[in-house]
Amino acid sequence: MKQIIEVSQKRSVRIGILWIFIAVFLVVGLVATPPATTNSQGKLPLGVPGVRGGVVTTSEPGAAHVGADILRAGGNAFDAAAAVQFALNVMEPQSSGIGGGGFMMIHLAKQKDTFVIDCRESAPAAATPDMFTGVSFGVRSTSGYAVGLPGTLLCVTTALDNWGTFELDEVLEPAIDLAANGIRVSSRLEGSITSSRLSNEMGNPAYDEARNVFKPGGVPLVEGDLLVQPDLAATFQLIADEGLDVFYTGEIAEAIVNTQLATRSENPDGVGRMTLEDLANYEVAIREPVEGNYRGYRILGMPPPSSGGLTSIQILKMLERFPIGDESQGYGFGSANTLNVMIEAGRLAYADRAIWIGDDDFVDVPSTGLLSDGYAAERSALIEPDMCMPDGTVEAGDPWPYNSGDSKGKPNSAKLVDEEGRNTTHFSIVDRDGNIVTWTSTIESGWGTGLMVPGYGFMLNNELTDFNSTPQYNPDPENFNPGANDVAPGKRPRSSMAPTIIFDGKKPVAAFGSPGGSTIIWSVANMAMNLIDHEMVVQEAVNAPRIAQTSSGVNTRRELGFADEVIEELEGLGETCQTFRSPSVIGSVQSVVIDQRGHIQYGAADKRRIGGVVSVRRDEIAR
Repeated sequence: MKQIIEVSQKRSVRIGILWIFIAVFLVVGLVATPPATTNSQGKLPLGVPGVRGGVVTTSEPGAAHVGADILRAGGNAFDAAAAVQFALNVMEPQSSGIGGGGFMMIHLAKQKDTFVIDCRESAPAAATPDMFTGVSFGVRSTSGYAVGLPGTLLCVTTALDNWGTFELDEVLEPAIDLAANGIRVSSRLEGSITSSRLSNEMGNPAYDEARNVFKPGGVPLVEGDLLVQPDLAATFQLIADEGLDVFYTGEIAEAIVNTQLATRSENPDGVGRMTLEDLANYEVAIREPVEGNYRGYRILGMPPPSSGGLTSIQILKMLERFPIGDESQGYGFGSANTLNVMIEAGRLAYADRAIWIGDDDFVDVPSTGLLSDGYAAERSALIEPDMCMPDGTVEAGDPWPYNSGDSKGKPNSAKLVDEEGRNTTHFSIVDRDGNIVTWTSTIESGWGTGLMVPGYGFMLNNELTDFNSTPQYNPDPENFNPGANDVAPGKRPRSSMAPTIIFDGKKPVAAFGSPGGSTIIWSVANMAMNLIDHEMVVQEAVNAPRIAQTSSGVNTRRELGFADEVIEELEGLGETCQTFRSPSVIGSVQSVVIDQRGHIQYGAADKRRIGGVVSVRRDEIAR
C-alpha cells in the first residue's frame, strides 16, 4: 500500500456550454482518456497524473468527462456522481439507470464521516416467499414480477439535497443532451444488444419497446452507429421540470406499474405485483458501513442487505495469518499457495453468506460475529496452503456465539444456485476537498427484465430474482436456516455490491468497487490484496488477473494471466477438490487513490470494459 501512495503521487449558462461540447464530442466519437503516465521504476501506467482538483473513474470514458466537467464548473463529488449516473443511463442502458438501484458509499472529508445511501430495490407489498418457486431463472427474471421498486433517482436526490451544490435540473443537463443528440454505440453496448435478453416474446409490444430502440427495423445497432434516445431525453427533462414526485407518484409511476404487468407467455402468473402505493412509499436508507482491519488498514464495506462488505472482509480476515505477499515463503502474487488459500477462504465465506446474510431490517444478521477475530481464526484454521477441502465438505459455520453468545442451531448448508446478474456498473469520484463517492449501480441482469417503460425510454430491473427462488426458512435447530434471503414484502434482496474505502487510520487512501454479480466480492478482495499485500500501484492492481470462488464448491472462476503450471498444481490437489472454469473476465474495477501527505489524487479505470478516468487540476475549476 505504501508503494501506491508514493508512486501514485448563474450556473446553467456557465455549464450549458460544457454540455454542448461533450455532446458534440461524443457524437463524433472522439472522447478519450488523458494520456497515462509511467513511474520512474517503469511500472505499469498509473492511469492519470496526480492532481488536487478531483478524479472521476467510470466504465465509460464519456461519463467520466461529464463528471469531470461538473467538478470543473465548481461542483463537488455528489454533484458529479449524480451527473455521471444519468449519463451512464444513456451510455450503458443495459447496466444501470433510473429503473434500478444500488449502493452509494460516501466519505465527507471535513466531517470525517463515512456512510452509505442504500437505494437497493425492494419487494412490493404483495410479494410472497414462494412467488418464484418452480420457474426457471431465464423466465422469471424476464417477467414483470421480477421488478423491484427502483431507488436510483431517490439516491441521487438524497445526495444532492443533503451534500450537493447543484440542482437536479443542472446535473440532468448533460444526460438530456446526450440522449437527445445521440451517442456513438460502444463496442460493449454492441455486444449487449445481441443478448438473448432482448429477444424474448417477439411481437409482444411490452418487450418490443426496447428492441425498437436498440434494434430499429429489426437490425441491431453496431459500434459507431448513432444512438438517439428521444424518449429518455424527454423523461429526464420531465424530471428536471417537475422533480422527484413525477417519478414516484406521477405519470412515470403509473407507466412503471403498467409496464411491469407484462410477463412471459409461459409464465402467466409472472405479472408484476407493484402498485402506485408501493412506489409512493419507497424510501432509501442511510446505513453505517461494516468495518474490518487487514494488516493495519481499516476496510469499510457495504452492510446488509448487501453481502459485499461482510463477505469480502471475512475473506481478508481469514487470509491475514498467511504471508500472502512474501515470495520467499512460497507465496506472492499468483503462486499456488496464495491462490489456494484465497479459494479456500472464499468457499468458507460463501457458505456463511448463503445462510446468514440478508436484509437485516427483516432478519437478524450476525455481522459482528462474522467479522470477529475469534470467528475468523476458527474458520481460517480449516485452511491449509497445500491442501483443499473435498467437494461437499465445506459447510456454514456458526458465528452467533461470537455475536451474541447464543447459537441458533446447526446451520443447514444446502447449496443454492448462483443466479445473480453481472451487468452492473461502478464509478468512483474524489473532489478537490477530498469528498469521496464510490457507487455501484444496477438493473441486475443485462437489460434487466428486458422491459422498457413505453414512451419513457428506460429499462426496468429484475432485481427481485436475487432473492432465494425457493424459500429456505427452517426453524429446526438441527437443520437451522433463517431464510435470510427469502422474499418478503418491503424486503430488499441480498446483493454482492461492494463499494469499498480503505483507510490508513482515519484517512481514506483508496476507494473502489466493481460490477460482476457474486464475483464483485472477489474483485474487491483481489484489489485490496493487490494494494496491501502485493504493493502494486493502482493501475497495476486494477489490471492484474483475478480469481473468484463464489460458492462452497470447487469450480473457481479465473482470468487469463496465471501460470499454467500453477493451475495444474491446484487441480492436482485432489479428485474432488479443485477445478477451474474456462478463463473469463471478472468485474471492472474503477478506483481513486489519495496521497494524504500531499493531498494528491490519482485514478485507475478498468479496461475489462472500456474504462475512463479523467483528472481535474485545481486551476481548471471555476471560481
